[in-house]
Amino acid sequence: MLRKPLTALALSSGILAAAAVVAAPAHADPVDDAFLHAVSEAGVMMGDPGSAAAIGQQVCPMLAEPGQNAANVAAEVADMGGLSLGPATMFTGIAISMFCPAMVSSIGNGVSPIPLPFLGI
Repeated sequence: MLRKPLTALALSSGILAAAAVVAAPAHADPVDDAFLHAVSEAGVMMGDPGSAAAIGQQVCPMLAEPGQNAANVAAEVADMGGLSLGPATMFTGIAISMFCPAMVSSIGNGVSPIPLPFLGI
């Protein structure tokens, strides 16, 4: 006799828990938002902001791979994002400035792994 009420209670609890997960607001990453704003301000247009942020976050690990340089990474960004090389280079530079602070600080020490004159460094 208790089985039906317990089953109904369990089912209701499961539905409420699922609804709470689905209804939870998504929290935007402030660094991603700033990156997307900077890319937009630079005139680099990429279709999906989510994929643009994901590609931007991949720039630092790509640049850290042995033998990679900014030109290689920009070419990969161009392929991934469907951009021509000029906008991809700008995108790559902005990604480095936003997501790779250690690389940007090494540029200030005269150890530049990347040519980024458009960052003002």
